Amino acid sequence: MKNVCWPYFDPDFDNLSERIYGPTCRVCIDNESMEDCTVVKVDSVNKQGLLLEVVQVMTDLNLFISKSYISSDAEWFMDVFHVQDEQGKKLRDQNVINCIQQAIGTTRESTPSPPKARAYTNNVSKADHSNEHTAIEMSGTDRPGLFSEISATLADLHCNIVEAHAWSHNACLACVAYISDQSSHTPIEDPHRLASIEDHLITVLRANMETSISTGPFQIKNREVKTRGFLGGEGTMTNVERRLHQLMLSVRDFDGPRSSSEMNITERGTKMAVSIENCDQKGYSIVSIECKDRPRLMFDIVCTLTDMQYVIFHASVASHDGRAFQEYFIRHDDGYPLNTESEKQRVIKCLEAAIERRVCEGVWLKLCAENRVGLLSDITRVLRENGLAVVRADIATKGKNAVNAFYVRDVSGNEVDMGFIKSMKKEMGLIDLEVKNDNKTRRTNISSHERHHFSLGDLLKSQLERFSHNFIAIN
Repeated sequence: MKNVCWPYFDPDFDNLSERIYGPTCRVCIDNESMEDCTVVKVDSVNKQGLLLEVVQVMTDLNLFISKSYISSDAEWFMDVFHVQDEQGKKLRDQNVINCIQQAIGTTRESTPSPPKARAYTNNVSKADHSNEHTAIEMSGTDRPGLFSEISATLADLHCNIVEAHAWSHNACLACVAYISDQSSHTPIEDPHRLASIEDHLITVLRANMETSISTGPFQIKNREVKTRGFLGGEGTMTNVERRLHQLMLSVRDFDGPRSSSEMNITERGTKMAVSIENCDQKGYSIVSIECKDRPRLMFDIVCTLTDMQYVIFHASVASHDGRAFQEYFIRHDDGYPLNTESEKQRVIKCLEAAIERRVCEGVWLKLCAENRVGLLSDITRVLRENGLAVVRADIATKGKNAVNAFYVRDVSGNEVDMGFIKSMKKEMGLIDLEVKNDNKTRRTNISSHERHHFSLGDLLKSQLERFSHNFIAIN
């Protein structure tokens, strides 16, 4: 044994790739090559999930990705993004440019890969990114007024909703909410109180779910309802959105009936098409997507593929005349392509659902007010009692002010009565209310006596009186 010789390893071997290729991550911002966009080039040693992390950086900065080329063979990641700001212009703000370079470099060197979608232990706990609030996750079968009931339940339990994000799709609901104690404005850490909050929320979410919900020819079976501690990373908005994708995936919203928005999209000639075929010579499965282009589309697709444990080796993303064309060369994380037709169909359905979740049909409302406990409950109750269902919500607080943004639709399936919205805006007076009608579908012919007869003086005044003084105008 004394004569055994161990092989010699040069101590500089681990640094060989850096000596050959330079630093392990290079980010180049090019504002000269293209007339209408900024080119962001990323060269780096590859790792699983790196593409999603880079796309998250772009999405966090509200950048629109109009074109991208991705290659990550041979353990090296090379990516080119054509990006624009929210105004559709080049990136001229040096602070934004510096932020991209720093964030991507930090992501590559120190940030661990985001967690994959998996089963978590039911609990309610503090958010990983903040010591100021307690975070709650909820997912289950949606119904008209559910978000309002959740808000009312938290108010009754003396919880202040500091921030909340909710998506509704295919009769499923996913919600991430950040709360604090009503009196102390501190995180709720008492395990008995957390258990009580969880029990009450589960009761609300499971109400009227003893039987399957019928939607036309489809039957939606009871979904599992959970409240869970937020496990989404460092607390950026994009990580919250990734968690919402994961929650929707966990309740199988992709198995529900085709949404009305998708059918209307088809009527407008902007049908979505997702297909998968195998490239046997290279051992890839090729995912091809064509749909209406929009911000965050690439994030939604890459997020879904990553959380379904597929590795993206190459990709091409482009947009033309408002249409997006995206192609991804993927393998399962075990190194094999998609071999069965059932697996391909499941991936197609999941990608279609991921694309649809963010597209809301209806009227967008934004209300700004001085924040207080129960404010969100009061607002959503007024909407619910007047026949409007919340299909998406983004709630935030800025200092002492609350910003409540909703997409709402008529629970009967008719077009939202804009006369009611205008009356509501007029009656609210000092309440700061923005309205945007994104519903471009064909109008439903409804006679005047069939329309909702809302008189804010009669129906809303009594409900708004007691909290209207808490609203303030935002200049």
